[in-house]
Parts: sequence; structure tokens; C-alpha cells
Amino acid sequence: MSETSRTHYRKPGWFTQHIANNLVMRLTRAGVSIWGSRILEVRGRTSGQPRQVPVNVLTHDDRQYLVSARGEGQWVRNLRAADGQLDLLLGRRREHRSAHEVADVAKTPILRAYLRRWKAEVGVFFDGVSADSSDDEIARIAHKHPVFVLDPVS
Repeated sequence: MSETSRTHYRKPGWFTQHIANNLVMRLTRAGVSIWGSRILEVRGRTSGQPRQVPVNVLTHDDRQYLVSARGEGQWVRNLRAADGQLDLLLGRRREHRSAHEVADVAKTPILRAYLRRWKAEVGVFFDGVSADSSDDEIARIAHKHPVFVLDPVS
């Protein structure tokens, strides 16, 4: 199997899963956004029940994006199965959105902007690639990090 055809995912550690994510979720539910944090709510692909996870919403070139630093995790799989239909929550505000996956060849500027904004938080998941890396270096790891552009639901 080639490197590009393998599913890439880095499972969060205990601290992230049980402490950090819970703290960010509580603050975001209270209406406090930490560096663009939102709660992503998407229908579970198996259960059909709403699933929630904290995410960072990137604004780049007047568009908003979700980037999966860890790879093809559960929220990515659920979002694909839900045909990109999702809600973003901040406090009591709920935004219905539609997400469309970005092709690997178009991810480089988005990943560069994401790393520029959140490298301290997520840099470890990008195999030594940073916002200052060459386009070729970023393109080399782009397939490991699903990216979705967000549009309002009509």
C-alpha cells in the first residue's frame, strides 16, 4: 500500500481526550472562543446521534475552513457520511453550515495558514512541517490532513 493510500490518524492522548478537550468544550459552550474554537456537531455515521468535538475554525482568504490536524478521525468520517452537513456551536449560537472537502492539490496555502495560527498546539502532528516549510514539503503531507471549506446552508 502506498503512503498516500493509507488512512492516517493520530489518536489523542489521555490528557487531551479527558482534560484539554473537556476544558475547551466547557469554555466554548459558555460562549468563550479560544483562538477560534467552536464545537462541531455532526450526525454520527453509525448511531445517527449528534456527536460533538472541539475544533478550530480557520479564516483564510475570506473563507472558513476546518482542518483535521490528527488525520481521518471520527469527526472527519462522520462529516463525510453526513454529506458535509454540520453545526458550529459557540455558547447559545448555532450556525448550520455545509462543508466541502478540499482536494490535496489545493491544501498547501490553507495548511500553511493553519500552521501559522496553531503550530504550537498542533505542530507535532505535521511530521516536522511548519508554516515556513516549502510548498513541496507541505504538499507532501497534505493527504494526511483532511481540509473542509465551510459554506452557509441556503
